[in-house]
Amino acid sequence: MLKKGIFAKSLIFVFSLAILLISSPTIAQAEVFAKVGTAGMQFLKIGVGAKALGMGQAYTPYVKDASATYWNPAGIAHIQNGSELFLHHTEYVADIGYEYASFAYPTQFGTFALSTALLHMPYMDVTDDETFEPTGEEFTCSDLAATLTYANKLTDKFAIGISGKYLRQDLDEFNVNGWSIDLGSQYDTGWREVTIGMALRNFGPDLKYRVDEDGDGLYDEDPFDLLDNDLDGLIDEDKEELSFRLPMNFSLGLSANLYKTDMQSLYGVFQLDNCVDRKETYNFGLEYNISNFSLRAGKQFNFDAQDFSFGVGWKVATSFAVINIDIAYRDYGDMQESWDDKLFPGPKETSLILGF
Repeated sequence: MLKKGIFAKSLIFVFSLAILLISSPTIAQAEVFAKVGTAGMQFLKIGVGAKALGMGQAYTPYVKDASATYWNPAGIAHIQNGSELFLHHTEYVADIGYEYASFAYPTQFGTFALSTALLHMPYMDVTDDETFEPTGEEFTCSDLAATLTYANKLTDKFAIGISGKYLRQDLDEFNVNGWSIDLGSQYDTGWREVTIGMALRNFGPDLKYRVDEDGDGLYDEDPFDLLDNDLDGLIDEDKEELSFRLPMNFSLGLSANLYKTDMQSLYGVFQLDNCVDRKETYNFGLEYNISNFSLRAGKQFNFDAQDFSFGVGWKVATSFAVINIDIAYRDYGDMQESWDDKLFPGPKETSLILGF
């Protein structure tokens, strides 16, 4: 028993140290000015789950359901009494949609989960460079992430998780494929449900498009060597494509039970987010539960695009599943005013969790 405890504590130390070592370059290189536009695959930064979004995205230490495949892979380790299905939909302006689905299945060896994220939009007209008139052709864009997650409880208080992602981005006829990993942990102190959560998301190699504009089968050609490899009478047009990094993000948060009775409870969450292409944000969220209903509020500080967020939740027990229905509303500040002026409704987030 003693050896098992020592082994578990050693794993806790090694796992936490790995997260800190991997994320330390990002934290150490943080600057006063955000490096906006220096990372691609921006859809990976779109939060999921109306519960999390209603709490200002302060969710890393608090998540304990199938949506943890996005926020903190360690969170699915708490799913032990049956499988869970999580569904999320966000409706943006211009008919842009974002879908996220996750299925978590607990076993005696730990909890496994499969999830997928898809950002999609309708077809758009191709316009002429000179006249700016439609050419009669159309194009579209999409982003996809498919994820496999594993999590386990090393002790009754400490859980770890890891995810592997396949990434793909399609821009008209061009596409790029890649991969990344997520690491996460949650530690319950045992006092007033105070939990410390850490998550490193979107850690992976830089990506680069391969574009063959002159159709000679070669990429990243030197336009200054004055060669015409495809014999079209022109110097090779394919300049070297620039690589771009993923939006790696490190989150550190603390959640606590502020008030609790048999029928009511109030939880508070504080979280620090450090992303490679923006300033650090400080997120604060609250959730008040009474019977099967929940009220939520949150705010992201030092983040221009969002002000306050609110949400409601309702848990319904049926004969085949326990259903959690969540709805969230976020005020996007100046961006929201711009949408209102153009009669565009702001984004709408809804999510559903089924526990079997």
